Amino acid sequence: MSPYRSRRRRRHLDTRSTVAFLLVACFGILFVGCGAPPPEKEPAEEFAFTEEDVARFRELVMEGEEGMPVVQEPHLMAEETGENSGTPVLDLSQVSSYNAVRSGNSGEDVYRVTNAFLNMRAEPKVTVEQVDRLVKGDVLTVLGFENAVWAHVRLPNAREGYVSTRYIAKMISEEGLAAEKEKFKGQYFVNFGFLNVRKDADAQSEKIGELQGQTLVKPLSMDAVWARIPFEGKEGYVAVEYLQPFLPNFLVRQQTYHLPVLQYRMDREGMGDVLVKHIGRLKQEGVHILTFRDFKDLLLSQEERDVRLEPKSVVLSVSGISASNIKDVSDILRASGVSATFFIGTNSIGADGITTQHLLTLIANGHDVQSAGHTGDDLRSYTNAQIDLELKQSRKLLEQATGKSVFAIAYPGGGVNDRVENLAAEAGYLLGVGSKPVPSFSRTELLQLPSYQVTSSMSDADVLSIVVGE
Repeated sequence: MSPYRSRRRRRHLDTRSTVAFLLVACFGILFVGCGAPPPEKEPAEEFAFTEEDVARFRELVMEGEEGMPVVQEPHLMAEETGENSGTPVLDLSQVSSYNAVRSGNSGEDVYRVTNAFLNMRAEPKVTVEQVDRLVKGDVLTVLGFENAVWAHVRLPNAREGYVSTRYIAKMISEEGLAAEKEKFKGQYFVNFGFLNVRKDADAQSEKIGELQGQTLVKPLSMDAVWARIPFEGKEGYVAVEYLQPFLPNFLVRQQTYHLPVLQYRMDREGMGDVLVKHIGRLKQEGVHILTFRDFKDLLLSQEERDVRLEPKSVVLSVSGISASNIKDVSDILRASGVSATFFIGTNSIGADGITTQHLLTLIANGHDVQSAGHTGDDLRSYTNAQIDLELKQSRKLLEQATGKSVFAIAYPGGGVNDRVENLAAEAGYLLGVGSKPVPSFSRTELLQLPSYQVTSSMSDADVLSIVVGE
């Protein structure tokens, strides 16, 4: 049950209890007045119930029995959130990882943590003091590789230490990967517990030392059996079969996307017919139709492995959703066999508007429910505090109603600037949709995504040309 509805119910029950008490008190006074006079006359109290009062009490009781009128909940206030400020309490644990997703590729010698957590130690040994604990997405600069297992790193706060090379990776574009690999050409490590270093390229030659397992080495020359290496100011030979090429981990990430975002305002005349025609043509031409949740899943996957966006893809979204059209839009999409992102303005949620059941039905049918803000006002005209409340409030209401994470917002009227973008990031959004009509964007623009506002005058050929770039 909605926290608002349960609270209204409690207030309603309290009202009925108060009214009942007053009625009993009223009739009690009347009954007392009918009895024998008291031995001593008391001064009359300045408190009496008129016929009008009793009628009003009865009206309140009857109103209570039939149910209290539904009141729109325009804001999440402190009473609902437990916060004195009235700002909704949200899970913001994904903010840092979302920031990492939106960032560009790492600069020179800058790596990211790829594991859920990573210990940084004072020396390259697991038995020494832990000086910091990093989490997935944290950025660090590699000062050098101590060996194939440990990297000497520096954090943004200038603290230095050692971390396992297994759990860090350099984010790189496909275009830059070859040049990055070239930097480690000819670099090997000892792939054995230890490796003897001999004076000459002969197994019977004098042993002049040994290399520990995982030691990095760059041979001066190599043949199929022996590698000549620098060793303690001299030269020596080691068996090639115990050497293995060394490369740090790389994560090849897509940096730019050709992914048009189509927005259909379903509160405008004729948009239902337009949506049907456009979807039919897109499917006919083999276009891959995504929701924003599909795109989010792709972005998160690209933080862990090399996966690409399919060609001829498009994001389908609908807005201008109300209680009067939500079922019709859902029926159109179900008949067309596609899923879409529904951007919901949370001021329309309530018993007389879009209900929780509406939202849960959309999700059950494979659709994605995200935020269109709360009031519908252009956020650029708001103060920072108002924007913060608006963004968090709409996200909280939708998450409470659906039980699903809300990570995308379609800015009302497409209104977004750097200030709004920064506050959206702080409020826990990964994606934000504006109204700039271009089909492509970079990773750093994920909170100011362009989109096409589809109108009823646009033909299916017009929409197809947006997708395929003709």
